[in-house]
Amino acid sequence: MTDYRISRRRLFVSAGAGVMGLAVVNTVSACSTDSSPSQPVPTSAAQPASTALPTGWHQVDRSYVSAYLLVRGKEVAIVDTGTPGSESAIEDGLKAAGSSFAAVRHVILTHYHDDHIGGLEGIEPKIKGTIYAGQLDYGNIISDKPLKPLNGGDEVFGLQIVNTPGHTRGHISIFEPGTGTLVAGDALRTQNGLEGSDPQYTTDPVAAAKSVKALAALDVKAILPGHGEPLTSGAKEALQKLAASL
Repeated sequence: MTDYRISRRRLFVSAGAGVMGLAVVNTVSACSTDSSPSQPVPTSAAQPASTALPTGWHQVDRSYVSAYLLVRGKEVAIVDTGTPGSESAIEDGLKAAGSSFAAVRHVILTHYHDDHIGGLEGIEPKIKGTIYAGQLDYGNIISDKPLKPLNGGDEVFGLQIVNTPGHTRGHISIFEPGTGTLVAGDALRTQNGLEGSDPQYTTDPVAAAKSVKALAALDVKAILPGHGEPLTSGAKEALQKLAASL
């Protein structure tokens, strides 16, 4: 399978390889490793309206893909940055949560696909925080600031980093033990019920299945996926059922 080195400006192809707030801005982008502008965008099935997210968490819904904000007091962590141009929607989300880019101390990228790192270019000049990505993915992300690589077991802002390879080699998920919140990137999706990584955009299906099983071992109470609505009820049971089916 062809793997892709993602820049904020262009694609390089290489073989082998506690206040609640909500910002909603509509745009469409495909999560894939295909740079073609004609790439079809899957249609999301109807999902139940999301109830309140766990304390401190806020969704920035970019229609096809979501970024998430964790606001704790005067500090903020951003998980993923959405499609290119998402910085204004993220800023609106921060304002709705009573915060701003000045409070951002951490930006964690679950993987290097452009619909998850696209907003980084616009966010970088506005923050003084650290930018992180998985050990095997961070080298594929071009940034004006140094990126800090993360491995499973690392901790950032009280969040546990979980290695979840498969969608990409260095994909990571983020787990907050205190609330049971799992930010799954593209290791899980909910457009048509809870599912694992989309096979057509998955580098290693076997590894992706193992990652789902690893996530199912966590005490998950809410799943915040990159694609689809957050799952805030019955998340643990749904995840364990999915893992058992793989």
